[in-house]
Amino acid sequence: MTYGYLEQATDIVKSDAVSSKAAVVTGLKTLIHQAHVTTSKMVAALPSFTVFSSIISLPLMTRKELNAAVRWEAKKFVPLPIDELVLDWKLVKDTTPKSSDEQTPKNLRVLITAAPKSLVKRYLDIAKDSGLQMVNLETEALALERSLIGTDVAPVMIVDIGAVATDIAVLVDGIPLINRSIDVGGNTITKSIAQSMNIDLERAEQFKRDFGLATGQQSVSQVPKTIEFVVSSIINEIRFVLNLYRTQGQPPVEKIVLAGGSAFLLNLPEYLEKTLSIKTFVGDPWARAVYPLELQPALQEIGPRFAVAIGLAMREIVS
Repeated sequence: MTYGYLEQATDIVKSDAVSSKAAVVTGLKTLIHQAHVTTSKMVAALPSFTVFSSIISLPLMTRKELNAAVRWEAKKFVPLPIDELVLDWKLVKDTTPKSSDEQTPKNLRVLITAAPKSLVKRYLDIAKDSGLQMVNLETEALALERSLIGTDVAPVMIVDIGAVATDIAVLVDGIPLINRSIDVGGNTITKSIAQSMNIDLERAEQFKRDFGLATGQQSVSQVPKTIEFVVSSIINEIRFVLNLYRTQGQPPVEKIVLAGGSAFLLNLPEYLEKTLSIKTFVGDPWARAVYPLELQPALQEIGPRFAVAIGLAMREIVS
């Protein structure tokens, strides 16, 4: 019914400090007031790097048996004691071609996700202190799939470039098969420009937005060269994920969809497409939303920032 965003630095994922939670609560209350939000229900997403996910294979069994089997099997994969985690799972549709005499699958494919209980409690506390009811908590990768990919079953890579981190996920038929994160984001680029040119962060941020990446053979400016140096770290991680995905014997990734506040870095889609030889574009999370046409220019500009939020809002609408 409404929308709004607030850019606010926070270490809430890594810190349980009272001051950190208070800052987020204050920001949420401000946003709710200014955007004229009328609901008290909240859906939130955990950053991909805080959540462990994997697809496991289990023999055919009842749903009741699955609960115990998934918990037992998860102990082999998750990096923390199972009692310290909130564990969730869902069945994955098997899209493997079957022979004519094979009518039913022999095994079940299960997507398991696990998040630290301490982090989940932090999010629940924030919701409560903000006067909100947490309806659901899921991963950013699933929310991005819902808003940016929809019914497309082809292998797709989503590269979510935030302020402090970049999340890379490969999804097939809407299921994230691989998730990776690196501590490189928009702020990394801004700081690199500031250091290389000996200027303040505010001016460096403006240079980043004005120059972007060079598309010609040779850049005459130091800014695109600095940006290119930082972006090369993201490209190396993308290549690593692509190679990891190929070793699983899956069909090739058909396209790369960009999200996050830094997705609109000038010439970034063209640069990635040329470097990786894969079709690349900025995702449009508003594609399945109805809005007044006069808002289109503004919504397109801020679209990448809303990709996760819109995916979360669509949770009860799109199965």
